[in-house]
Amino acid sequence: MKNKDSRRYLRQCALQAIVSLEFGQDPLQAAQFSYLYDKEEVEGEVEIPLFLLNLVTGVDAHREELDKELSQYLKSGWTLDRLTTIDKSILRLGLYEARYFDETPARVAVNEAIELAKDFSDQASVKFINGVLTHFVTEE
Repeated sequence: MKNKDSRRYLRQCALQAIVSLEFGQDPLQAAQFSYLYDKEEVEGEVEIPLFLLNLVTGVDAHREELDKELSQYLKSGWTLDRLTTIDKSILRLGLYEARYFDETPARVAVNEAIELAKDFSDQASVKFINGVLTHFVTEE
């Protein structure tokens, strides 16, 4: 059984919440829903882990600049709009964590994004996400 509050699990919750932002979901509600979704009946108020909240609200707050940075590394003629929602969300999450989370080394953030791609996307996307996000590690 997965540790329900491991950072890997919380990143998966964050990814699910970030995907729902594409459909107009409120960031806090999205984070709460993704965190509580598969939990047993919950009594009283449940505190949503700060790590999860920071990822979801951070990606939401910085979406424009994340998209601008990511767009620089797409092939000529490609835009973020051409990507699947899941791949776009993984890229945003990976770049946000690499850029704005001091406690997570950029290389770790990129590796975690690649793991998310392995779980939620296909092999071509794994290579693509690796290729795009690696630019943000080697530049530092």
